[in-house]
Amino acid sequence: MTSPRDERLRVLPWWLVLVGLLVAVALGWWVLDWLLGEADRATRPDTRATLRVDAIRTGLTVVAGTGGGLALLLAARRQWLSERAQRHQEAVAAAEQAHRERVQAHAETVADAAHRQQDRQAATAEHDAAERRLTELYTRAVELLGSDNPAVRLGGVYALERLGQDNPGQRPTIVAVLCAYLRMPPADDARESEVRRTAQRVLTRHLRATDDRFWPGVNLDLTGARLDAFDASGCTLTDADLTGAVCTGTTDLTGARVHGRLSLSATFEELILDEVTGDAEITLDGASIERASFDRADLSGPLSGRRATVGRATFRGTTFRGPVTLDIARFPESATFREAAFLSGLSMEHVVFGGYAGFRQARFAELALFRFTEFAGEAWFEQARFEGKASFGRARFGGPVRFDGATFARRPNFDQARAAAAHAHAWPEKTQVRLADDDWLLLTDP
Repeated sequence: MTSPRDERLRVLPWWLVLVGLLVAVALGWWVLDWLLGEADRATRPDTRATLRVDAIRTGLTVVAGTGGGLALLLAARRQWLSERAQRHQEAVAAAEQAHRERVQAHAETVADAAHRQQDRQAATAEHDAAERRLTELYTRAVELLGSDNPAVRLGGVYALERLGQDNPGQRPTIVAVLCAYLRMPPADDARESEVRRTAQRVLTRHLRATDDRFWPGVNLDLTGARLDAFDASGCTLTDADLTGAVCTGTTDLTGARVHGRLSLSATFEELILDEVTGDAEITLDGASIERASFDRADLSGPLSGRRATVGRATFRGTTFRGPVTLDIARFPESATFREAAFLSGLSMEHVVFGGYAGFRQARFAELALFRFTEFAGEAWFEQARFEGKASFGRARFGGPVRFDGATFARRPNFDQARAAAAHAHAWPEKTQVRLADDDWLLLTDP
C-alpha cells in the first residue's frame, strides 16, 4: 500500500472556486429574495421599508459570510499544502542523508576490505619470503652436516641449533635431523667423535627446563645410534627411544624427568638414572649394561627389564610406584635394592644373581615373585617388609640367605626351594627345611 505521505498531490481546479463563489452569491440572493418577500407581506407601510433594508443587509451578510468561509477554507488548504511541502522536504533531506551515510559506510567497508586484502597479501608475501629464507638456511645447514670435512659438519650442527633457536616450529625437524645423524655409522675420522659429542650436547642442553634455551615437546629417536658419554642429566625426556643404541662411556640421566615412554633396550657401559622422576614407561628388555645405578629414583610408571643383563646394579632407596618386571634378567656381579619400595608388585622369576643380591629394608607392598630365581651368592632380606604375598617357590640359593627381622603379612611360599647346605641361613619363622643331599637343603611349606 502507498502511504498518505507518498500520494500524489491533486491540484484544486479553478472552476471549483468559481462554483463556490456562485453558490455563495446564489445563497445570498435566495436569502435576500426570501426576506424581501417576507418584508412585502408586512401590513404596516412604515415598517415595510425597514424590513426591506434589514433583508438586504442580511442577504449581503450571508453572501459575505459564505465568501469568508470559502476564503478561510482556501487559506487552511494553503497552510496544509505548505506543511506537507515542508514535511516532504524534510523527508527528502533525511533520505538523502541516509543515502549519503550508506554510501560512506559502503565506501569505508570497501576501503577496509581492500586494506585487509593488502595486509593479507603483504603478510603472505612476507611469510613466503621467510619460508624461502628458512628453507635455504635449513638446506644449507643440512648440506654442511653432510660434508666430508668434520669441521664443516661441526658448523652444520651449530647452524641447525641456531636455526631451531630462532624458529620454534622447526625444532622437531632439527632434533630429528640431529638424531638421524647420530644414528648413522661414525666416519673413520678421529675428529668425528667431537662432532657427534657436539650433536649430543646440542640435543640435551635444549631439553633442560632450567635453561632459557629450553625446547619443550621434542622427542628423541636414537634407535640404533652410536652415543659416547651421553649426558642427559636434568633433562625432560618425552618418548625417548634408545632401542638398539650402543652407548660407550657413562650415559648419565641423573635427575631427569621422564614421560611417555623411555626405551633403554640398548648396550651401555655405564647407565646412571639416579633421582630420576616421572611417569614414563621404562623399558630395559634385552638391554646389556655393565653398570647401572637407579639410586633414589621415584618412578610412577611401569619398569620392564625382561632378559636384561646388568653386571652391577644399584637401586638404593628407589621407589617403584608402578609394576616392576625383571623376569629372566641376569645380574652377573651384584644387585643392591637396599631400602627400595615396590608399591605395585615385583616379578623376578627365572632371574640369575651371579653375586650379591641385597634387599635389606626393602618394602614389597604387593605381590613379590622370586620363583625359579637363582641366587648364586649372598641373598640378604634383612628387615624387609612383605605386605603382600611372597613366593620363592623352586628358587635356588647358592650362598648364605638372611631373613633376619623380615616381616610377612602372609606366610611366604618356599615350596621346593633349595639352599646350599654349606652355608648358615636365617629363614622366616615356620619355614620347614630338610636335607635333600650332602650339598642342598630342601625347603617346603608346612
